[in-house]
Amino acid sequence: MSKHLLYATICCLLAACSTAKDESSGKRSNQGPVAFNTVVDCTLYDGMTKTSAQLTTVTSGTEVQVMDTVDAHFVKARVTKDGKTLNGYMYRTCFPQK
Repeated sequence: MSKHLLYATICCLLAACSTAKDESSGKRSNQGPVAFNTVVDCTLYDGMTKTSAQLTTVTSGTEVQVMDTVDAHFVKARVTKDGKTLNGYMYRTCFPQK
C-alpha cells in the first residue's frame, strides 16, 4: 500500500511543478518593451563593448523603451529621435532603480 501512496504523491508533485513552470514562462513571453525615463544623459550604443559605435545621445528625462535586460551592465533599448527609431544598448545606470 505504501508504494502506491508514494507513487501517487510523486505524480502529484510532478504535475504541480509542471504547471508552475508553464505559468511563469507564459508571463515572461507576453511582456513587451517597458517605457522608462532616463535619469542622466546617456549614450545608445550599437553593441555592448567599449569600442561599440555611438548611435545617439539620450538626454535626461527622455523616454526609452527597454526591450530586454541583456546582462548586469546593459539593457537592449529602443529610442525614437528626430522621427527615426534606433535600437541599441544602454547602460543600466541610465535608469532609476526599482
